[in-house]
Amino acid sequence: MKAAVYYETGGPEVLKYEEIPDPQCHPKGVIIKVEAIAIEGGDVLSRFGGKLMTNPHVVGYQASGEIIEIGSEVTHLKVGQKVATLNSWGSHAALRAVPARNCWVVPDGYDMKKAAAIPVTFGTAHDCLFEFGRMQPGETVLIQAGASGVGVAAIQLAKRAGAGLILATASSDERLEALKRLGLDHGINYSRDDVVTEAKRLTDNKGVDVIVDSVGGPTLQGSINALAYRGRVSMVGAAGREPMVVDVGSMMGGNRTLSGVFLGAEIGTDRVHNNIQQLIEDAAKGELEVVIDKVFSLSDAAAAHAYIESRAAVGRVVMVP
Repeated sequence: MKAAVYYETGGPEVLKYEEIPDPQCHPKGVIIKVEAIAIEGGDVLSRFGGKLMTNPHVVGYQASGEIIEIGSEVTHLKVGQKVATLNSWGSHAALRAVPARNCWVVPDGYDMKKAAAIPVTFGTAHDCLFEFGRMQPGETVLIQAGASGVGVAAIQLAKRAGAGLILATASSDERLEALKRLGLDHGINYSRDDVVTEAKRLTDNKGVDVIVDSVGGPTLQGSINALAYRGRVSMVGAAGREPMVVDVGSMMGGNRTLSGVFLGAEIGTDRVHNNIQQLIEDAAKGELEVVIDKVFSLSDAAAAHAYIESRAAVGRVVMVP
C-alpha cells in the first residue's frame, strides 16, 4: 500500500510517500480502506519529536473508510460498513488496521472527510467541557486556540449546552471572525492583545468559569490567571511546544482547578465510545458542524503538515489517498 512515512522525526520535510507492506488484521480488529485522514495536532507533534513505534513509521490518529476485512473475534461490525477510526498511529496510509473497539459506524450518506475528524476533536472537546470542566448552563467559557479542531468543536458544544458567554483566542482577527457563526461571542487576538486582560475585561473582571487549553507552555499560566472563583481549566495538549511551568499557588486563593485531559486514557470505556458515536450521529443530523479548512492528497502529506504549522487553518486539515 501507499503511505506517508518517516524514518526520523523532524519538520514536515521528513515525510515521504512510499510503498510499504499492507497491514495484517488482528483477530479483534478490522482493516479499512482509507477514504479520509484528519490530521490531528498530536500527529504533528509526534512527527516533530515523538517515538518511532515502527520504522518506517506511519503517523496518525484518525481516519475514516470502508471495512474490507474483520478479525475472527469481531461480531458487531461487518465488511462493507463505513466507519471512523482512531488508533495511536497508522492513519497516513491507504489501508489501516485498528482494534474493532476503536471504530464508530458512520451513518449512510455522511461525508467521510467530516467523519474522520470527529472522534478526537469532538470527543476531546466534550470531555474538556463537561466530564472534567463540569460546565453548567450560563457559565463563561474560554477556548484557547479556538480555530483548532478541538477549538471549533468546543465552541459549538459550549453553545449547544447553553454557555452564557463564549470567548476564544486565535492568531488573527480573520480567524476569529470565522468562528462567530459557530457560536463565538468575543474573540481575543493573542498576537496583539493580552489574553488575561481581555478575558477579565469581557467578564466585568469576574474571570472565566471553564477554560479549554490545548496550547500549554506559558499560555497555561495565563489560563489559570484568567479563571473566575472556582473556575476550572482543562489542559489537553502542548501545541505551543514549550515546557509546562505553572505556579500552582496561583490557584489556591480562588479555589481553582486544573485538570489534565487525555481522551486516549479512557477510549476503551463505554462512556467515551458511546459519546463519540452520539457525536457522529449528531453531526450527521446537522446538529454539529465539522469545519474542514483544506483537503490535500496523501502524497502531499509534507505540504499538509506544513500548512497546519503555518497556523492559517480554521478547523481540520484532511488528506485523501
